[in-house]
Amino acid sequence: MSLSRRRTVAALAAALPLVPAGAGAAGARPRTATVWIAGDSTAARKYADAAPETGWGMALPFFLTPHLTVANHAMNGRSSKSFVDEGRLDTVLAGIRPGDLLLVQFGHNDQKAADPARYTEPWTTYREHLLRYVAGARARGARPVLLTPVERRRFDARGDALPTHGEYPAAMRALAAEQGVPLVDVQAASLAEWDRLGPEPSKAYFTWLAPGESPNYPDGRQDSTHFRPRGAIEVARLVAAGLRARGVLAARDVRRLEEPVPAAWITWP
Repeated sequence: MSLSRRRTVAALAAALPLVPAGAGAAGARPRTATVWIAGDSTAARKYADAAPETGWGMALPFFLTPHLTVANHAMNGRSSKSFVDEGRLDTVLAGIRPGDLLLVQFGHNDQKAADPARYTEPWTTYREHLLRYVAGARARGARPVLLTPVERRRFDARGDALPTHGEYPAAMRALAAEQGVPLVDVQAASLAEWDRLGPEPSKAYFTWLAPGESPNYPDGRQDSTHFRPRGAIEVARLVAAGLRARGVLAARDVRRLEEPVPAAWITWP
């Protein structure tokens, strides 16, 4: 890991005082808990016919210790609204248990104003739907965590990374503050990372593929939203570091925050 990235992770980990997760008797073995993910295609599990496209939820277990299990329910194309309307939140809440975590990341598809099945307005219906995740987790003794949507790869003519999510991150930050919900600002952290990398190096983190590079995309692909393994791993690292910084997870819950994780660890079922 580069010195600048180590500093970024260290800053995240030192940002706020920690509240130990799963606290118990000194030296006690941490309880087993599940980290549930409700989100969109940027986090979702991908399958062999989509490789090398990779959701960051596929890489999150690399940064969590084995007593935490990841249940990745993120799904391609969903918004905070459509995930609820299709019964996917009900499925998550049916399985969630006291002491579990529910990570909620939406925003990409909420922006699609031409699609009434997915569109939400950031300061009204987006917040209203996010509250359903928060209330549902809390009613079951689980802890909700809001994650601002990870940034797309966009740059201006000077090579500076550009935000693409409009008012949605600000609306989520305000809701988290009002409701006392931990928030991991993945939008800000990922925007800083793409800015650090720059326009050309950042392509290696997204599914920018040359013709013939992947049998799934024989004509190539130029996708600045979805990740390949390297990008998914680094976003998962930002998520894990943010959970540690916010006191949602304790030091014993995370691992490898400053260590390289090989892209070869990613597999597609």
